[in-house]
Amino acid sequence: MNEVKAQAQVGQQQTGFEQRYELDAPPEKVWRAISIAEFRERWLPKEALADPQSLSETPGKEVRYRLRDGSPPYLESIVTFVISANASGGTSLRIIHELTDATFERLTRSVANSNSPTLMLAA
Repeated sequence: MNEVKAQAQVGQQQTGFEQRYELDAPPEKVWRAISIAEFRERWLPKEALADPQSLSETPGKEVRYRLRDGSPPYLESIVTFVISANASGGTSLRIIHELTDATFERLTRSVANSNSPTLMLAA
């Protein structure tokens, strides 16, 4: 079962989302795939990370990274991977994406025709 839901909202703007996956692999194997650089880079290239070191880590349970888009406006987000054993012997994986405050502020300011003063040019 895969599930995606919106997270916190600021005004009418969505600031993040959460994905949930049920995997057949045991939690130890999933943990290695998200926390060991050589395995993680097979599915999440280091170029996507603002800093390849984790921001925080609870071994075997949760790891947080800062991601950066590869193209303008180069949005950054904090992505948290949370794993736990499920009833079938596999793993429940939650992936939580959150725009950082600075990134969210920059994004809302850069929206065309949203909050810039009207300019008139005289001929």
